[in-house]
Amino acid sequence: MNFSKVEYEDVRIPVPWGYISGRWYGNRNRRPILALHGWMDNLGTWDLLLPHLPKHIGILAIDFPGHGQSSHLPQGMQYHVIDYVTAVMHIIKEYNWKKVSLMGHSLGSIVIYLYTALYPSTVDLIVNIDLVKQAFRKADNEINRYESTFIKRLSDITEFKKNEPKSYDFKTLENIVHETSSRSVNIENCKYLLYRSITKSQTSPDKYYFSRDKRIKYYEPFTTTYEVTLELNKRIQNIPYFVIKGLKSSFLNEDSSEMLKVLRENNPHFEYYEIDGTHHLHINNAEEVSKYLNPFLNRRYPAELSSWCIDDNNEDARSKL
Repeated sequence: MNFSKVEYEDVRIPVPWGYISGRWYGNRNRRPILALHGWMDNLGTWDLLLPHLPKHIGILAIDFPGHGQSSHLPQGMQYHVIDYVTAVMHIIKEYNWKKVSLMGHSLGSIVIYLYTALYPSTVDLIVNIDLVKQAFRKADNEINRYESTFIKRLSDITEFKKNEPKSYDFKTLENIVHETSSRSVNIENCKYLLYRSITKSQTSPDKYYFSRDKRIKYYEPFTTTYEVTLELNKRIQNIPYFVIKGLKSSFLNEDSSEMLKVLRENNPHFEYYEIDGTHHLHINNAEEVSKYLNPFLNRRYPAELSSWCIDDNNEDARSKL
């Protein structure tokens, strides 16, 4: 099952617990933009946007650990957003990049924000789709979350199943993705998030089951204070930074307004746009997103450099990139 309309090469990036699965789309002669998907999604999230992006740009899209076709963390371990930041660092090390260009949606945007704030000198371009940072939670909500998710985690860790998970026909799976995304993903586009997250049933013909790691449902967010977040924001300066929000989404709201203000005030290269759409606007409204994103990419990632071969150890080549 494959829906991509852009030429790509499948890649596997070795990590201590297995591998990170990805696809390198388009230009292979230049360091690509590293694309990071949202929670419970996978690299299929980019399938509808990629055909609308500038042809000279390469995109390396990956499945986060536990998502898509990437290795799951070892049994007994739990997922934390910092694990995904570490995954980015493994990829950078594997390709020996001195700089990294980053594009993310939702959870991917949070990972980009944290990585960039910690290592700003290594980032030369950021694209965030409908999220920037983890939301602040009220104390009682945070305590209730811990109380419920710890029990669910323990149940999933100790549960041993000899049989494969429950399977469904493809139409039912599309409805599950549609409903669990709060109907953010249009039903006709759900297939793009399914083909890397399901496996054909061995016991029920024409049915499939979710093969992503069920522990990702209870991943631990990066919980911090307002003061720490402000300081993280101040570390992101002079980096071309593009943010686009769907007007029907609540993921960028009053909670984010002051943080966005700090990013804008400290960074002359910060751009923010709002268009019609849900949280998954890059899937449902891909062409409209590209109308705002492409001018940004063409300014920051010009076509005339696309023929230069990446060699991070070569000063001449680096000066042209």
